[in-house]
Amino acid sequence: MKRPTPPIEWAGDHIRIIDQTLLPAEVKFIEIRSASQAVDAIQRLAIRGAPALGAFGSLALVVALDEIEPESLSQARTRLEECRTLIGDARPTAINLRWAVDRVIDQATKDGSDLTSLRSALIREAQAVADEDKAACDEIGRLGHELLRDANVIGTHCNAGRLATAGSGTALAPMYAKAQAGEPLRVLASETRPLLQGARLTAWELDDAGIDVTVVPDGAMASTVLSGQVDAYIVGADRIAANGDAANKIGTVGHALAAREAGIPFYVAAPTSTIDFKLASGEQIEIEQRDAVEVHEIQGSRLTPQGVDAFNPAFDVTPHHLITAIITEAGVLRPPFRDSIAEAFKQVGGS
Repeated sequence: MKRPTPPIEWAGDHIRIIDQTLLPAEVKFIEIRSASQAVDAIQRLAIRGAPALGAFGSLALVVALDEIEPESLSQARTRLEECRTLIGDARPTAINLRWAVDRVIDQATKDGSDLTSLRSALIREAQAVADEDKAACDEIGRLGHELLRDANVIGTHCNAGRLATAGSGTALAPMYAKAQAGEPLRVLASETRPLLQGARLTAWELDDAGIDVTVVPDGAMASTVLSGQVDAYIVGADRIAANGDAANKIGTVGHALAAREAGIPFYVAAPTSTIDFKLASGEQIEIEQRDAVEVHEIQGSRLTPQGVDAFNPAFDVTPHHLITAIITEAGVLRPPFRDSIAEAFKQVGGS
């Protein structure tokens, strides 16, 4: 397997990321040096994926603080409180972003007794968020590899790999593990309309790593699954409720239904930081509504007639009864999910 290109880096005084909106046509790195640049990168999906947003948002706090060059500890803390919502709420569905921003601000304001120690604490805690996510990805990859050891053809939707995390990915981590083990593997990546994260991002990063990947039109995946050409399915998640309902990129529910009808496992892979233990069910998950232009146009070319409306929810919620298991760094969670998730919550320090 080839050495992959890193999607996000901390460069001492700024963040360096791959602009994912340009992939696969162009691999361009952009530098983030202000809070407004960070929010813009999040909202236009230059950086995306729930765990990656957590790592990026954490580092964006350092950039935002440096930007105003605070003259007092009070001024610095006020700035961070502003960024709690400015950065933390830049996208509403992915829980990791606000979770990480809250965690880093709370810890840094507790540890920072002056401007220098506050900034150092921000960087230290932001790095801890990224390191923990990387470790979670490794464990998800290990556990998922065990579950998928006999699966040669694996389906996935959207992008839940290293472009979406601080490590090897969630849904794609087991695929990297299989490739490293030299096992037979072919990945079927659905296009993931309207923004084509599967066709553009998953296909790019797997190909970049030397893994066999085939892009399948969204409308062709169900029949492909039902014809027996797929051994298992695995997707990521942006928020998981306490009962196991999982929000992921729009279109995921259709893949889960096809997997159930075909009798193949449908796995969700996500770190425990993606589980919103306070939400009883997926009905309470806020679904981001994005600009209709993403439906009307592809790369600036209009597809729909002028004057017609477009509906553009970014996510849907897969009911827990369609999910075989949720793969986390705390273990493989199985139905009844309310019990297994509660146990995982205790394991990671909840009460």
